[in-house]
Amino acid sequence: MKTRKIAIIGTVGLPAKYGGFETLADHLVSNLSDKYDFTVYCSQKKYKKEERLKSYKGAKLKYIPLEANGIQSILYDTISIIHAIFKNDVLLILGVAGAWILPFVRLFTNKKIIISIDGIEWKRDKWPLMAKLYLWWSEKIAVRYSHIDISDNESIQDYTAIRYETLSRVIEYGADHTKNVKPNEEDIRKYSFLKENYAVKVCRIEPENNVHVVLEAFKQKSDTNLVLVGNWNNSEYGKKLKDKYNEVQNLYLYDPIYDQRQIDLIRGNASLYIHGHSAGGTNPSLVEAMYLELPVIAFNVSYNITTTEGKALYFSSVQDLVNQLSIVNDEMLVKLAAAMSSIARRRYTWNTIARKYEFLIEEAYITKRKIGISSEVKRLRNSFLQDFQLSHLKDNNFFYENR
Repeated sequence: MKTRKIAIIGTVGLPAKYGGFETLADHLVSNLSDKYDFTVYCSQKKYKKEERLKSYKGAKLKYIPLEANGIQSILYDTISIIHAIFKNDVLLILGVAGAWILPFVRLFTNKKIIISIDGIEWKRDKWPLMAKLYLWWSEKIAVRYSHIDISDNESIQDYTAIRYETLSRVIEYGADHTKNVKPNEEDIRKYSFLKENYAVKVCRIEPENNVHVVLEAFKQKSDTNLVLVGNWNNSEYGKKLKDKYNEVQNLYLYDPIYDQRQIDLIRGNASLYIHGHSAGGTNPSLVEAMYLELPVIAFNVSYNITTTEGKALYFSSVQDLVNQLSIVNDEMLVKLAAAMSSIARRRYTWNTIARKYEFLIEEAYITKRKIGISSEVKRLRNSFLQDFQLSHLKDNNFFYENR
């Protein structure tokens, strides 16, 4: 009998059709519904009436009539948390938008709170000043008033250790839901680039993902094809880039593709993956590319170096990327692909990730107060840090973290 009731809060909902948190929720209920009674909170706005299921893979679904992202996410998460405390024992909260209410949850209930802070969200350029201030404050509240907080990357764990003097738990994302898809004749007619070698990048079209850098580099390296899939029409940044580069012969720019076979087809048959993200932590699209055995050229920040264990190639500018594209050969690509695949199969499988969450849930039941730590890093000499190239520990500039 499943006696422990777990609420998953902060996702768009299930079945997953949006992003990383939704895929995480899907695999948690897939792997752990035999042990726990899950309730997943979903955005009514993203599911048509006929799509709103009462349950999914053993988890109950509750719909909130608000958007799960943007400014509405604050109220969306808040309402979900309030509803969840009456029917659940543990609140697994993905993101910090509703964290303002956590002090009251701790004061008036004995519910256990596990929260994933989702990278250093307040540093992203896409947010206006007031949103950044709110996210900075809510991150602080989230870490202070949760029983356990989760970082998806060791570099984020370093950040929380220094800033809040607490021990965050590192749990990344799984990638073994991706499949290698062999193209058929219809696929080749639809995607002509499948007949040739090409690089691929899948991301949200945001400045922090350095889409402008990648596009300009491939425009200059005109003998190499790039397929880039993203939400071009969601911002002026994206619209301007698409207008500027849409006619470049070696660039194939596609709107978001949510069909798993189609996106796996495009990624899995590429000869190279370009990862331009310079914010956040362990990015799902990167670990998925690694699992698909793609060689990786990634933006040179500590998050990406940690995820790839320093075994990928890295760039920091248009010229860096052009240079990397110019020097890679077939032998290098084969070695890179093998290294990325080995890391992914060791670290980024959903069974491994689900078991880590299971351990945290069990720990939360017996946790009375948060583990605190004293950061010895603050006392180290700068010369020592420089010797070991730990630039992500040297100061409070944790956003663009160079190797």
